[in-house]
Amino acid sequence: MKFKLIKYKYTAIPVKKILKRSNNFYDIIKNRRSIREFKLKNFDDSIIKNAILAAGTAPNGANLQPWHFVVIKNPRIKKEIRNAAEREEKKFYSKSAPKEWLNALEPLGTDSNKKFLEEAPILIAVFEKKYSTKKNIKIKNYYVKESVGIATGILISSLHYSGLCMLTHTPNPMTFLNKILNRPINERPFVILVVGFPKLNCKIPKFATQKKSLKQISTWI
Repeated sequence: MKFKLIKYKYTAIPVKKILKRSNNFYDIIKNRRSIREFKLKNFDDSIIKNAILAAGTAPNGANLQPWHFVVIKNPRIKKEIRNAAEREEKKFYSKSAPKEWLNALEPLGTDSNKKFLEEAPILIAVFEKKYSTKKNIKIKNYYVKESVGIATGILISSLHYSGLCMLTHTPNPMTFLNKILNRPINERPFVILVVGFPKLNCKIPKFATQKKSLKQISTWI
């Protein structure tokens, strides 16, 4: 089967302007931090819509776009998600977590209490689609986790660039999200993004500001 090819419309940008845009983006994104204290302050839904549309441009296997984003604003549903997440987190902290993992988490001061799931004005549940269906035909998706991971990275970057803060939350397992959000069996929860504005005088661990240098994270040959 042949597919029609169309010309890619590339808008040329002067090299100096590219460098300036690159510097500006890094200056903004380098201040991104995981926030766990949110104030219930609303904002225009268009910010979230634009961020999701940006995420939808992510490269993905065979352009099958194996993702779905559920935006949660309803306080009742947020509370239900919090209750379910905390049940799993209590098991994690008291039983299933290896000692090394708990030691690594200790500087963050985290525990099974996840009040941010109710405090933040927006939750975005990201789902990975193992397969899609069209006219009752199952269509396998390829490179699902890689594709959804890239899309989530773009989503986070877009939200931060817009001026919002967030936390990535991954209680394990997260299958309760399928039931609460009425998602089909071919979708698997990937991450919950907790989105909003930080509380006044919100604090973060000092060590979280210590990022590895370019030399430590890259090799040029």
